Amino acid sequence: MIAGVATPDGTDRYRARFADRVSPEHFRELPSGVRLSTIGLGTYLGREDEVTDTLYRSAVERAVQRGINVVDTAVNYRQQRSERAIGAALERLIEGGTVSRDEIVIATKGGFIPLDADAGQDPRAYVTDTYLKPGVIRPDDDVAGMHCMTPRYLEDQIERSRRNLGVETIDVYYLHNPETQLEAIDRGEFLKRVRDAFATLERAVALGKLQCYGVATWNGFRQDPGTPGYLSLDELVQTARSAGGDAHHFAVIQLPYNLAMPEAFTRGTQLVDGMMVPTLTAAARFGVYAMASASVHQGQLARGLPPVIADYLPGLATDAQRALQFVRSTPGIGTALVGMKTVAHVEENAAVAEVAPVPWTEFKRLFNDSDSSAG
Repeated sequence: MIAGVATPDGTDRYRARFADRVSPEHFRELPSGVRLSTIGLGTYLGREDEVTDTLYRSAVERAVQRGINVVDTAVNYRQQRSERAIGAALERLIEGGTVSRDEIVIATKGGFIPLDADAGQDPRAYVTDTYLKPGVIRPDDDVAGMHCMTPRYLEDQIERSRRNLGVETIDVYYLHNPETQLEAIDRGEFLKRVRDAFATLERAVALGKLQCYGVATWNGFRQDPGTPGYLSLDELVQTARSAGGDAHHFAVIQLPYNLAMPEAFTRGTQLVDGMMVPTLTAAARFGVYAMASASVHQGQLARGLPPVIADYLPGLATDAQRALQFVRSTPGIGTALVGMKTVAHVEENAAVAEVAPVPWTEFKRLFNDSDSSAG
């Protein structure tokens, strides 16, 4: 397996290599000092086949060559084939001298019970033979037969992801949609399970298998307090502190944010210092880095945007670029993730990095003018 992790020195070296090709604001920092590109490559969509694997391998390689050093995946994406495609691309990039391991940020997720497209086995039999018979999952551990976050299960998933990716250490590991558990258990039991999960992730950091961790969620941070699937960032940070002390490694969240889903920036769902604030404000308050998923809403925002959007987000050629620019220009967003499984998509999206994010004085007009029009 490939040794090493993304480091401040390595990612700064990567940033410096692109200094004359991207805007100075294209790289931002984790609390650890590791620098991440404002655009990241996602690997969620696609068939579980060799054709799609080849597309993703080429996309990852080209993205790294174009100033994108964040690659995001999950063990369940494409039944583990997305992780394996990334691993193959990373090995080729490093062996070819294009990049060093310490320059690239690899993020993955665990929680949903993954199948294995390469196993050649009936799904029910695969889950039984892989997880139930060995005792990785006990009959009462999972929710709806699809989600688990017990210590033994997470340990298994971390090892599986490390093998798939071919790396000794995963830079960012997310607990994947933990709010799924709230469909079956009460909040007190949920927080106990999260605490056990975070303690497991802290041990994995201590063993050098992870560098930091967080949560990736779809609805959890977008809902109001009191709703069944609501997640409190304050509770999660406090739980991490309980599991790992003041030097805990809970450092990143991932949540959907785009032109059609702006709640993370506009809607007060998080209680911080006695005030309800948006999730991005809360993340900044707690020193947690925010990655946006669904930046172009799985392609729905890649075309047909109102012409006025081009006025607010100038200097770009396509609606996909404008949608991406909106996300990376939003205060509080560190990295905007976008699915890219063709080199053409990489080229289109990477071109956004050449343009500076829209400054707040101009960006806020988009919301202010929209509010005025609505009134």
